Amino acid sequence: MPTRFSHIAIVAHDPDRLAEFYIEVFGCERSGPPRDLFGEPLEAGMGLPGAHVRGVHLRLPGHEDPGPVLEIFALDATVRSPPDVNRLGLSHVAFSVDDIHATYERLLACGGTPHGTIAEVTVAGVGTAEFVYSRDPEGNFVELQGWK
Repeated sequence: MPTRFSHIAIVAHDPDRLAEFYIEVFGCERSGPPRDLFGEPLEAGMGLPGAHVRGVHLRLPGHEDPGPVLEIFALDATVRSPPDVNRLGLSHVAFSVDDIHATYERLLACGGTPHGTIAEVTVAGVGTAEFVYSRDPEGNFVELQGWK
């Protein structure tokens, strides 16, 4: 099988609530059964003694099964450090949307919070995009973008 993108994972305090946010705002769909994984193989693969993962996979919009998913799960004994948009490492999840204003309003109505304001940028040779950074209900950064 050729290499292909599989998933992005978010560790959440309340995976079911966060999954509903991504379903309501972006039209993600549940993919496969809920996950409840534990034991030596999981601990070995994750390099985390006592690992216990519970959560769901959401198929990302615009993809069929088996497409890339957003994995949202709880992991015992997690420590939360506040995310910053400019920290090293994974920064945000981005969704390309048809109507950035309507999607942004839906994001806020479903428990997301603002971080920036809707702005427009021109990328030479690509086009002009409207975009905004916001946060999901657990504080993770989400970018909305709409290309013109």
